[in-house]
Amino acid sequence: MSLRLRFTIPPLPAVLLAIISVQGGAAIAKGLFPLLGAAGTASIRIGFSALILLLVVRPRLGRLTGPQWRAVVPYGLALGTMNFLFYCALARIPLGLAVTLEFVGPLAVALAGSRRWLDAVWVVLAGAGITLIAPWQGHGLDWLGMAYALGAGACWAVYIVLGRRTAAVLPGSQAVAVGLLFAALPVVPLGLAGGQLAALTPGLLLLGALLAVFSSVLPFTLEMQALKTMPTRTFSVLMSLEPVAAALSGWLLLHEQLTAGQWLAVALIVAASAGATLTSR
Repeated sequence: MSLRLRFTIPPLPAVLLAIISVQGGAAIAKGLFPLLGAAGTASIRIGFSALILLLVVRPRLGRLTGPQWRAVVPYGLALGTMNFLFYCALARIPLGLAVTLEFVGPLAVALAGSRRWLDAVWVVLAGAGITLIAPWQGHGLDWLGMAYALGAGACWAVYIVLGRRTAAVLPGSQAVAVGLLFAALPVVPLGLAGGQLAALTPGLLLLGALLAVFSSVLPFTLEMQALKTMPTRTFSVLMSLEPVAAALSGWLLLHEQLTAGQWLAVALIVAASAGATLTSR
């Protein structure tokens, strides 16, 4: 990617900073929901991210081939839908639980097609985590918010599969930049239709730009820098820490409280994800 840090950060701190940046961006987004709504916030996040990366990467759209378009368009649409559903979930349930439920998508991809007995352990751990999160007594967490988070996880799984196909035909930085352009297509119209974007002020635009930087631009840059020297498996295990980082971010920045059972649920799903990554072939 042509966007480069002015100094080199070792791969481990770079990944950890990327995780913190993403969750800090999610906290900023949740603070914007009362003014812009989930759709409006998703619109300015994806819109600004696409604009920044298009300006920085400057992909030559006119030179893309048919196979590249066929790969990057659905990839971008999956990315946009994933972000929109995730923000809808954030508007209704705590950040840590939203990320934990969303993480079921990548876990499903990691376990897909496996027939080893050890992988059944990771499925049981993940299932136990989801069971502990769900408000079976009919009160507490919002069922629709949980459904949004799981829907975002399903889109994340699709995004991973399509991302691999896109990376095979288009360089990573261009794939992200062009993908974000198409990610905006299903989201920005929803933000406009909701009417909240009419309330944009210079201050809100600045927050939207910061949201794009913390949620997309900075993490993408840090992760790409780390992946130059860090093994993919190590990177994937570190990314399994995202639900914990989200829960801590929600607690520190948004004063969201999780019960002991919900913290245990987060730990179980993190263990399932890390275990599936470490034992994958």
